[in-house]
Order: sequence, then C-alpha cells, then structure tokens
Amino acid sequence: MASAAEELDAVVVGAGFSGLYMLHKLQEKGLSVKVFEAGAEIGGTWYWNKYPGARCDVESMDYSYSFDPELEQEWDWTEKYPSQPEILSYLQHVADRYDLRKDVVLRTRVTQASFDESTSRWTVRTDQGHEVSAKYCIMATGCLSKPKFPEVPGLDTFSGPWYHTGLWPDSAVDFSGQRVGVIGTGSSGIQVIPFVADQAADLTVFQRTPNYVLSSFNGPIDQDRVAATKANYRQAREAARQSIFGIAVDMPTKSALEVSDEERREVYQKGWERGHLNAIIQAYTDLIFNEESNETAAEFIREQVRAKVTDPATAAKLEPRGYPYGTKRPCLDTRYYETFNRESVHLVDLREEALIEITETGVRTTAGEYAFDTLVIATGFDAMTGALLGIDITGKGGVSLSKKWQDGPDTYLGLALSGFPNLFMITGPGSPSVLSNMVVSIEQHVEWISDLIDHMTANGHSVVEAEATAEKEWTDHVRAVGDMTLFPKADSYYVGANVPGKARVLMPYVGGVGGYRQRCDEVASAGYAGFAMR
Repeated sequence: MASAAEELDAVVVGAGFSGLYMLHKLQEKGLSVKVFEAGAEIGGTWYWNKYPGARCDVESMDYSYSFDPELEQEWDWTEKYPSQPEILSYLQHVADRYDLRKDVVLRTRVTQASFDESTSRWTVRTDQGHEVSAKYCIMATGCLSKPKFPEVPGLDTFSGPWYHTGLWPDSAVDFSGQRVGVIGTGSSGIQVIPFVADQAADLTVFQRTPNYVLSSFNGPIDQDRVAATKANYRQAREAARQSIFGIAVDMPTKSALEVSDEERREVYQKGWERGHLNAIIQAYTDLIFNEESNETAAEFIREQVRAKVTDPATAAKLEPRGYPYGTKRPCLDTRYYETFNRESVHLVDLREEALIEITETGVRTTAGEYAFDTLVIATGFDAMTGALLGIDITGKGGVSLSKKWQDGPDTYLGLALSGFPNLFMITGPGSPSVLSNMVVSIEQHVEWISDLIDHMTANGHSVVEAEATAEKEWTDHVRAVGDMTLFPKADSYYVGANVPGKARVLMPYVGGVGGYRQRCDEVASAGYAGFAMR
C-alpha cells in the first residue's frame, strides 16, 4: 500500500504496449514513475483477451517495438500472425529485459485523477487505496479496453457460466458436450467461434451485423521473410511510419473504376491470397472515398462468402451489406465461414428476429427462446473513450472529462486537452490509433510526449496545456477529413454507434499515419505550437 500523497514525477495508467514503452522512456530520464495496471499481469489488451483464437490482425514482424534494434533481432516470432499467448510472452520479455516491473503496480485500477491548480500537480487515486501526487499524468489506457455488454437485460440471471471475450479467465474453458450461445460477430467473435465449435455439442451464433472477413492464411512464419525483414528492419520501420495505416504496402495509383473488371478481379484475388488486412482496401486509390469503387471490393468479398458456405440461406445472412467495406475494421479469420458448414452450428440473424433478453436458461428473441448451458459474450468494447471516461478525471475549474466530451471527444492531436494541463493520452481520439498498426502509433506518441517533457525541462517549464483554439482547429480538421471518406456511413465503434447514448462522432483521425506524424513533428519544430507553457 502506497503512503498518502506519495510524490512522483509521473503516473502512467495501463501496462500494455503503450504504458510499458512510456515507462521505459521516463525511466531513461531518471524520473520517478509508477504504472498502475488493473490486470494481474502486464500486457493490457493482450492480458485480458485470452479467449481461444485471440490473435492480432497485423503481421508479427510489424506488430512489435522498433525502439531497440537489439530487441528486434533477438526476438523470434513463430507465426505469420501472432497469437495472444505469444504477444503476452513478448511483452513479459520486454518488461524483464528493461527491468520495468519494479515500477508497475498490478491488480490496481485507477478510479480518479484530479488536477490541483494551486500546485499544478495531479492527484491520482486507485481502488486499492493509493493516493499519488504527480507532475505528469499519462493515460495509456488503450483504445479497446472497456468491455461492452449486450444492450438487453438478464445476463445476471443466466444460470450457467458465461464469459466475455474481453474478460476471459486465466484457466482454460472447456465447452465439450455443451450447448453454447455466442452473441456478437465482431473481430473477437469471429476469432473465438471456430474454436468453440470444435468442442461444443451445439453452437448457436447471434449476429447483428455481418462483417467483411478476409482469410488470414496464417501459419508458421516464413523464415525467408524473417531474414529479409531483420536485414532491413530500419527501412521497413521507416516505411511503416510514413504509410497510411502504419503498415508498409505498395501505394495504389489508379481508381478501381479506371481498370477492366478482369484486371480489378485479378488484383483483388491477389490481395485475398496475400492474407493481409490492407491488401484489398489499399488496392486502389478511392476505395474509402467512392461508394461505387468500394462496392467492387465489397462484392468480391461476398463472392468468397458464397464460395465457402455451402447453405445459400446461411451464406446470404453472412454476406456483409448495408455499409461500405473497410468502414468497420475488417477481420482476419481462421476457418470462420467454414465453421457454418457444420451441422452443429446455427446462425441467428438478429435483423430478422430481435434480441429481447437473456433468461435463466438461455436467450430469448422475438422468434422464441434458445436454451444454452454456456454463453460467450463477444459484443466488443466501448472504444477509444470508454476507458478514459471510466476514470473520474477532472481538470481546471473542476471540469470533468465526461462533461467536456459529452458531445464527442475534442483533443489536440489526440495527445492533449485544453483545460487539463500535464495530462497526455497515448493514441487518444483525434489520432490515427485504431485505424493503424497500433504499435507504430504508440511509439510515435510515447516518443513525442518524451520529447516534450525534455523540451519543458530544458526551458524551465513545469506546466503545459493545449490551447483551446488549437484544440478546436484540430478537432474540426479531424471531422472534416473524416467527412471526405465513407467512414461516417457505417455504424461502427469508430463513431461510437455500438454504445447506446454515445455521441456519434468519427473518433480516429483518417488522414494517415505518415501525414499525422508530419503534423506532430511540425508542431514540435515550431516550439510546440498550440501549447501554452509556463
């Protein structure tokens, strides 16, 4: 138990990819730091999401830290796409390699952070009774870390065991011989469903919105690719930093409508067989801007669904329609569509029969009741702002973050907030975040915050705050760029549409990782334009 009002230079909230790297940078400066982590182990998202099949949708060689060339060379991934256990093992290796654990407090959730204008310090409190005073408060809370539950009542009345994919237990769950219901077909649902189906006697999947699902063609990592990447890691990393999504791919030069149907189909087929998240969406220049162009890719993916699912009625339910391809994060699968060819697997389309409640024995829809022994809740997250608003954060004048963001999040660069001095967010709303390879975006934010702290120290400043005009101009820019694309047309977690009552605002910055990075560098080069320091 920490003593009351323990004084530190910085508090970091969260010990995932962003919190660990932020801690490392602050330790290098010789600052006193404490990281609070709610989980029983470091890892953030990759600690909590332990469900069977949990896997990253960015390739292993790209989904890793770039700050230390020795770390890059010494770590060996085993699969093309890293699994949850392997990512967690990697993060534990990083924590041990750089002696980070000594400043991490586990099983401790931050509940409150308030700015004291008389001392220009943050008071941070936890559910374990800690009270810490810090000059800097850095939120490394993650974009997908506050689990969301079904909007219908009754989960607490269900008599059998139930599991949320984002709160999976440490011990293995055995579904053998059971009747299982899975609610949700976002990324976590798509990953867990085939593995549940391997065990369950009977599986029923409740789908509200079918997703665009690409085949991952996952398997043992290509050792030739590993050798080539490790030999040229510096160039590969720089290309990723200057790319649109934080993953280097060949940039398109043509509209999807400029080429013949045959040529376009060949390009999409090659992209499909590449098994890469962005191979199709970045095949042409206008797929996220032009609905007609986008539909050519969308229909190609629907064809793959029809080819994989033997029952035409089931295939039709699984075909994504009603929103443009790419405007919800596409998913990479392992046997997802093929799972619905099993006689023991059933699909309930919640557009045809609405979910009413969870009962003591199962799930009730407008068409009837379904009995289950076990439920799996795969309804995703209150993304980007949920974890931040889950903490009682108050800035100058006692203004709460929840009040400031009641109409949607306003930020400066997704990094800082007017009225909240010395508070920083890593991959906050208004930055590329969930539209990118998260590790690339995390490293950029951590390094930018670290450089700003160096600048303040060198110039004798103790307080920094985003100016209200800069915050408004950036937020307006984020919205304007988003409105140029098809992203606002989908009811996605990008716009908060999956959470009832949440302001419908496109939260991530669509302008690309490279362009965003350039803008942040320009702000820093101009003496941190848009920030007031004293």
